[in-house]
Amino acid sequence: MQDFINYKNSKITYSDVGKGNTVVLLHGFLENSTMWNDIVDELSIRNRVICIDLLGHGNTDCIGYVHTMNDMAEAVKQVLKSLKIRRSIFIGHSMGGYVALAFAEKFYKNIKGLCLLNSTAQADNEERKELRKRACEMAQKNHEPLIKMSITNLFSENKRLELTKEIEQVRNEALKVTVRGYIAANEGMRLRENKEAVLETIDKKLIIVGKKDPVLNYESIFDEAKRTNTPLINLPNGHMSHLEDKEETIKILKSFIKK
Repeated sequence: MQDFINYKNSKITYSDVGKGNTVVLLHGFLENSTMWNDIVDELSIRNRVICIDLLGHGNTDCIGYVHTMNDMAEAVKQVLKSLKIRRSIFIGHSMGGYVALAFAEKFYKNIKGLCLLNSTAQADNEERKELRKRACEMAQKNHEPLIKMSITNLFSENKRLELTKEIEQVRNEALKVTVRGYIAANEGMRLRENKEAVLETIDKKLIIVGKKDPVLNYESIFDEAKRTNTPLINLPNGHMSHLEDKEETIKILKSFIKK
C-alpha cells in the first residue's frame, strides 16, 4: 500500500513494508515502485523496505521541467526524514543508482550501503548526451512509440521472446510517465556528473551488471569497479536483471544486505 508526503507543493509517493534493517529501493527511468514487487516480497521478510516513486514517475508529481539527480535525492531525503529513518542500504536500478549516488554525496552519514543494479557512477559520454537530447525532441512528437521502443531495447535479444508478458507490463507502467516527466528526468541524467569519487568512499558497496546490457558497456563498468575498488557481479543478460535473471538477482541482493 502506498502513502505520500507533500514536498514543494507536490506529492512524493512511497511504500513502507517489513521490519529490520532499512533498505531503500530506487527504480530506473520510465519505471516506478512496481518494478520491485517480487523483490519486496523477498526482502521484506527480514528487512524494512522503502520503495519511492521518483519525481515524475509512478504516482509522484513533477516539481520542475528538469529533475536533476540532486533534486530526486532531496525528495528521497524528505521521505526518509518523514519516516524518521537515519541510515539505510540503498539499491538503485539504472537511474535509481544515479540518484543513490547523488544522495550519498549530499547525505553521506545516512548511507549504510549502496548497490548499483545495472547502473554506473560514470557520467554520460558525449554520444550518450546527444542521444538524450534527440530523445527529448522525439518525446514531444512521438511519445508512445518512443517509450515502447525504448523498453524493448533494455532486454537482451535472447530474453525478449521469453519475457513478452513482463515486457508488456514494463511498457504499460512506462507509458504512465508524461512527456514532461520524460524530458525532466532525461535532462537530469544528461546533466549529471561523474560520481566515482563518491562510490570509492562507500565501504559497503556492490555493482551488478548484465554482460549483454545494451545500455551500459560491460568493459567500462568492469574498469569502473576496479577504479573504485567496488565488488562486481556479472549476470548473463541485459539491463533488466531483476526480470531477466530474477532469482539470481534476489539471491545476490539478500546476501549483500545481510553481509
